[in-house]
Amino acid sequence: MEIIHKYFKDLTAIQIEQFSKLQELYKDWNLKINVVSRKDIDELYLRHVLHSLAIAKVVQFKPGSKVLDVGTGGGFPGIPLAILFPETQFHLVDSIGKKIKVVNEVTKGLGLTNVKTTNGRVEEVKDTYDFIVSRAVAHMETFVRWTRGRIAKKQNHDLKNGILYLKGGDLSEELKLYTSATIYDLTDYFEEDFYETKKIVHLGMKFKG
Repeated sequence: MEIIHKYFKDLTAIQIEQFSKLQELYKDWNLKINVVSRKDIDELYLRHVLHSLAIAKVVQFKPGSKVLDVGTGGGFPGIPLAILFPETQFHLVDSIGKKIKVVNEVTKGLGLTNVKTTNGRVEEVKDTYDFIVSRAVAHMETFVRWTRGRIAKKQNHDLKNGILYLKGGDLSEELKLYTSATIYDLTDYFEEDFYETKKIVHLGMKFKG
């Protein structure tokens, strides 16, 4: 939990309490339904929570905005972001039912009211969102295809509506089709070795007409 305080100093008492509860909730649920590896549970705040919150270093979601988390797994990056932005609506989607069950239980345990979940494929989601977030669930070209038509045209942020994708390693090959993509190195925000090769890719959507 100290690592969250280190990089996010203006948390409310409620946010501190919610972030503090994450480890216990995930440990408890992980014994029943394995959604996080044992090593990662021990380093939950470094490897999952702070990693998810890296998105907040790139954009501050505004009250009333809507964010879709595709392939959320155990609730990352959606749940940490929902704690940090209580006035933003988050929709967490995963095709694996037991993962969504954990997300629902953790959300309930934290008392989050700005999270809804869907057990299904993102192609079945009909709504539109300011941003679509995810942690490397597919190759970028596949991900763009999956989420086509889900990004709202109305701009509410300085950063263009679009995809915010947490990725690692050399992305030059994967992003060669996307010359407008912006890559943010997480070493610019976090000093821990874990973030050495980690990045956020922002792909703003272009709209005709």
